[in-house]
Amino acid sequence: MANLKSTSFRDVRFKDCKLLGLRFDECDNFLLSFNFEDCIVNFSSFYGLKLKTIKFKGCKLEQVDFAESDLRNSRFQKCALSGANFGNTNLESSDLQSATNFSIDPEPNRIAKAKFSAQNITGLLDKYNIIIK
Repeated sequence: MANLKSTSFRDVRFKDCKLLGLRFDECDNFLLSFNFEDCIVNFSSFYGLKLKTIKFKGCKLEQVDFAESDLRNSRFQKCALSGANFGNTNLESSDLQSATNFSIDPEPNRIAKAKFSAQNITGLLDKYNIIIK
């Protein structure tokens, strides 16, 4: 719950970190770039950020706000996304093949050429309240 207001992150790699409730959306967004590996980033916000090519590897991203963000060409490798908010998010050409527990509505989000696996495709159909076996 650190205050990140006006903080600059350039080419930062977070590894094995516990980053709960951080407002990355309050950072200085000039040349903002970071990646996360084996981190817990629950309850954090990336609202409205341009984070093209951001990489999350082995992370818990539960209840994270990605609304209005540009996440084109990003990678969510083996990440748990339970309760993550994707609203009007650009996920074009992103890789979510090994991500789990996400719920993404394809209509308000941009998902062209995004990669999903047959096992997690149900995360795109949650809003329809259907049963897939």
